[in-house]
Amino acid sequence: MTPDDDKYRAPALDKGLDILELLAGIDGGLTQAEIAKRMGRNANEFYRMLDRLVRRGYVTRLDGDRYSLTLKLFGLAQLHAPVRRLASYATPLMRGLAEESRQANHVVVFDRGAAVVVAQQEAPGYFGISLRVGAHMGLFNTGSGHVLLAFRPRDERAMMIREYESANEGPAGQTPEFFARLDQIRDRGYEMMPSAQTAGVVNLSVPIMGADGNAIAALTIPYITLINLPAAPDISATIQLLQKTGRQLSELAGHELAA
Repeated sequence: MTPDDDKYRAPALDKGLDILELLAGIDGGLTQAEIAKRMGRNANEFYRMLDRLVRRGYVTRLDGDRYSLTLKLFGLAQLHAPVRRLASYATPLMRGLAEESRQANHVVVFDRGAAVVVAQQEAPGYFGISLRVGAHMGLFNTGSGHVLLAFRPRDERAMMIREYESANEGPAGQTPEFFARLDQIRDRGYEMMPSAQTAGVVNLSVPIMGADGNAIAALTIPYITLINLPAAPDISATIQLLQKTGRQLSELAGHELAA
């Protein structure tokens, strides 16, 4: 780099980015002293910078004195170009799913402690439950939230829960039974649960898997029994249609399905 190339240096910004890039490659976090040692600087230089990164949600403190990245950068990236591409790819498949199932459906991603709707498709008939794009939902009382948690590694799941707690200013209060349920969801490949928000609705959710084998989104049908359409698929057939579309979207996202 020449002197002219470096004339617009922003030392504080560089320091913050150096910290984020360092922590991105570390499992289990680092103490302030370890960060300083690896960067060849004095530990006191990083106190205020680390405090700001924690307060802004990019870094979290583990066990009191260790610092680790949160999923905030991941969430910001998810809501940028990759999510727009996912929504674009998903639209024709979501439309086909709605036509076959006679049900509405939507795609949800994780962002800063919440499950966020990034694409939705109305039911083709008169009746259906649909959520608007941009709607925020809970992680712990929705099928989409359960799937987003179930199909992430345990360390990332823990960070998602911490971000939820930070955003909601309180503990999630989850039980061992809840985490056992997440394992069951992962084993069977989908979630099926009565809606905690609307009577008579059953949330059916499957993961959209990325190239790394983890969920980048959830595809969900808020299933209602269509009495006026006796030929409409029942809930078992609807789950099969949902799983098929989830696999198709996963392939588009770069996930290689097992032979």
